[in-house]
Amino acid sequence: MSTRLARGGRRIDRLKPVSFTFNGTSLKGYEGDTLASALLANGQALMGRSFKYHRRRGVVTAGPEEPNALMGLGRDGRFEPNARATMTPLHEGLEARSQNHWPSLEYDVGAVNARLSKFFPAGFYYKTFIQPRPFWKHVYEPVIRQSAGLGAAPKDRDADTYEHVNRHVDVLVVGGGIAGLLVARELGRSGADVLLIEQDEVWGGRAPTDGGEIDRVPAEAWVGRVVHELSGMENVECRLRMTGSGLYDHGFALAEERLTDHLAGKDGPRRRMWKIRARAIVTATGAIERPLAFQNNDVPGVMLASAVRDYVEGYGVSPGDRTVVVTNNDDGYRTALALVEAGLLVPAVLDARAGGGGALAKRAVEAGIRVEAGRGVAKVLGRKRVEGVAVCLQAGEGAVLEEIGCDCVAMSGGWSPVVHLWSQAGGKLNWNPERVAFEPDPETAPKGADGKQIVFAAGLGGLSTAEVMGSAREAASAVAGVLSIRVSEEAVTLSDEPDAAPIEPVWIMPNGASPEMRTKMWLDFQNDVKVSDVELAAREGFESVEHTKRYTTLGMATDQGKLSNINGLAILARALESGIPEVGTTTFRPPYTPMALGAIAGEARGELFQPVRRTPLHDWHEAHGADWEPVGQWRRPYCYLRDGETAEAAVKREVKATRESLGLLDASTLGKIVVKGPDAGRFLDMIYTNMMSSLKVGRCRYGLMCSENGFLMDDGVVARLDDDAFLCHTTTGGADRIHAHMEEWLQTEWWDWKVWVLNVTEQWGQIAVVGPKARDVLQGLTEMDLSAEALPFMAWAEGEIAGVPARVFRISFSGELSYEVAVPAGQALALWEALMAAGAEHGVTPYGTEALHVMRAEKGFIMIGDETDGTVIPQDLGLDWAISKKKDDFIGKRGQARSHLATGERWRLVGLETLDGSVLPDGAYAVGTGETGNGQRQTVGRVTSTYLSPTLEKGIAMGLVERGPERMGEVLDFPKVDGSVVQARIVDPVFYDPEGARQNV
Repeated sequence: MSTRLARGGRRIDRLKPVSFTFNGTSLKGYEGDTLASALLANGQALMGRSFKYHRRRGVVTAGPEEPNALMGLGRDGRFEPNARATMTPLHEGLEARSQNHWPSLEYDVGAVNARLSKFFPAGFYYKTFIQPRPFWKHVYEPVIRQSAGLGAAPKDRDADTYEHVNRHVDVLVVGGGIAGLLVARELGRSGADVLLIEQDEVWGGRAPTDGGEIDRVPAEAWVGRVVHELSGMENVECRLRMTGSGLYDHGFALAEERLTDHLAGKDGPRRRMWKIRARAIVTATGAIERPLAFQNNDVPGVMLASAVRDYVEGYGVSPGDRTVVVTNNDDGYRTALALVEAGLLVPAVLDARAGGGGALAKRAVEAGIRVEAGRGVAKVLGRKRVEGVAVCLQAGEGAVLEEIGCDCVAMSGGWSPVVHLWSQAGGKLNWNPERVAFEPDPETAPKGADGKQIVFAAGLGGLSTAEVMGSAREAASAVAGVLSIRVSEEAVTLSDEPDAAPIEPVWIMPNGASPEMRTKMWLDFQNDVKVSDVELAAREGFESVEHTKRYTTLGMATDQGKLSNINGLAILARALESGIPEVGTTTFRPPYTPMALGAIAGEARGELFQPVRRTPLHDWHEAHGADWEPVGQWRRPYCYLRDGETAEAAVKREVKATRESLGLLDASTLGKIVVKGPDAGRFLDMIYTNMMSSLKVGRCRYGLMCSENGFLMDDGVVARLDDDAFLCHTTTGGADRIHAHMEEWLQTEWWDWKVWVLNVTEQWGQIAVVGPKARDVLQGLTEMDLSAEALPFMAWAEGEIAGVPARVFRISFSGELSYEVAVPAGQALALWEALMAAGAEHGVTPYGTEALHVMRAEKGFIMIGDETDGTVIPQDLGLDWAISKKKDDFIGKRGQARSHLATGERWRLVGLETLDGSVLPDGAYAVGTGETGNGQRQTVGRVTSTYLSPTLEKGIAMGLVERGPERMGEVLDFPKVDGSVVQARIVDPVFYDPEGARQNV
């Protein structure tokens, strides 16, 4: 039975007892305990139930790789499911509950699944839930939804707060073991700006537990000495409880810091998300011990040997009174010796290697421990917890030689370097048969944009202190070379380490285990994946490790295969009679360990969930009667209301004033994306349907952007700034989306093109000066030549307007003479006020979005989101002229060639004019004479935009009608919701100034 030892436990303070509850029962622990160590100290070996078979599960590890001991913590607004007990610091008043059982942890009805396991092999759901079809909706889906997940989802609003922080450093060191500490010290001494992070509560990794000497002092003292030195360096920042979650391109990293989880009081943010940019990143993330696959290796009381050592040495907790150690490498003997030193019994060490171990094995024999070479575990005895082991020959088929009584089994199957972050950054792996592990391939080290190495590995794969420290010193020197600094040549003195016998790969125990035995050898403890499941997947043709993962659920869910994947792919390789390198690994995806959703969201909640974006002129609009309209995250004036004026009257006044004299529009929300680089023109030729690379500097061109399916997704004016730079204008709500669209294609399809894109929407204020008096007013504020000859339509120029540096674009969305003036955002208000003062004699009138829409509809200009709905192609809108015939390809070209998009029967853009001059309802459908077969009229078109035109003094509309341009003059019926019908004639969509004379003056 697990219990608290009378002595030991360097991580706990026995003078500070802590009270907590588990499943409603009050228990005691000490400050420094984790929830897992405190539960073991109270004799609680059973901590959860597995996902599929609801088998009893106890703690297996002492770190973030724990698959079993997942808890629901807290209550109400501070309830958190699936928290690892091994990583949960104990604090006063902590409330913890086990998961995935009913009615209780000890007596779970779901355990019946284990007795029916023969009917639930790998992939059974793919074969079962397909027939009979009606069962899916009424039987299968309800059962699956009820069973899905491990913990319960929180029901209350999260009461905690979270925050994000951005940090730029020279070097990010992930991992606070002896390798990470050495790298941080050497680079810190050299003056580099270093951020050192460690996911644990203490520094040093395994070194303080496993002992040895560094620089002639015990490893624990050396760790303390280095941490003290680092804390005195102003250029080095060290943070505990902070996990490196993901590495990305160009030295970008994400990390999650746990701020108050270990405190009884919850003042301040609970978690903090760090967004880190580093010139170099060092992954000093250590290694994870692998389990061994033998029959009933999931019974509570079976643990990793290193975890047993951690609980004894670190927390003063004995996982059992009598522990059998089973191993295939010398490290298992460390646990046996640590147990004996703590006064606990070790009935035997079962070493699977026929030749036995090295120097540590001899020390174990000298300590009186029975050592059996060439032996393994045929079966763990006991159902509720370990009661003993049946011993067999590792080379045999599992015949029981003897039974040894025990209440704990410490297993060690070797060590797997934590390569997740290295792989996330793009680094490849090599299989090392001597170490029986995947290690970083230095030849594929991730590089930055300048071609220099940007991610370095320190200590990964090292099985001795000397190897770890040597690797760390090499990494520090390599980073120093990239940073153009020097590190000291001072050597680290290490104590002699005992000679070790080579590790021997053991993937199943015993080697010749029968098929029946393999059905109880567990690889993935959380998802109940067995050796037999992986072998079944191989027999059924799932030869790719990625396919096997999904077919069996191996390594899925919260642990991302930290414990199970290497053993699983080795079993797959064995079943396929292939080598492990040929089978490969699954993809390591961020985050390294699960992150709180609140940490990901940060402050984006409540009123800040979608922050309101305001233009530089927002306060002026507010003070002058703006009636606000939400446009995406922006707030734009719908119109400007005067005393006693209705919105309809205000819109009419704004349109007429702009058409007759002068109007001003705040166009700052217009998307602005800079595309720059030697391949910028080539890139935009693929992004837009028309040719952009031929555009001359100082000129503008209207462009259309389509999805890969051929559907129109955005439009706007592109201006060429210089030979290698373009400014792309997008719709207000589309800037972020289009920027992401460009980045996606650059990163996934044209990653080797020299192009950079930057969203500068909020860096510029933009003001449209519109109407017959626009040139006169602007010319009075500048020495630039704004004449039609000097600045013709679709041209731009730079200069000063009212003393403000500006770009002046001669473009129009109203059909009137128009200039759009872009200035730095901080000077937009000054320009606006200067324009208002200069235009006063002409009755200058600010106008809002509704007047903008009315004027563009009068001109037949389309609006993304009105005339488009995700199914419309440019040809439907009569924009064939904007599709280049010279280009070989562009995004969407092949999509538009599909038969259902190239047919002449599609709905196309037309103008609609009611016979009685009324305004058509927005979105109204036009009906034909035929029926659909169910008594309903056939629809032949719909209204996309409809307004009362102050200019024409009648209702106008634009719509998509089946074969619309071929049916000019035809009258269509538009039923209204009240049962009446409005008739409208199909006309040209350009209602006003079809020749364009007014905008070209």
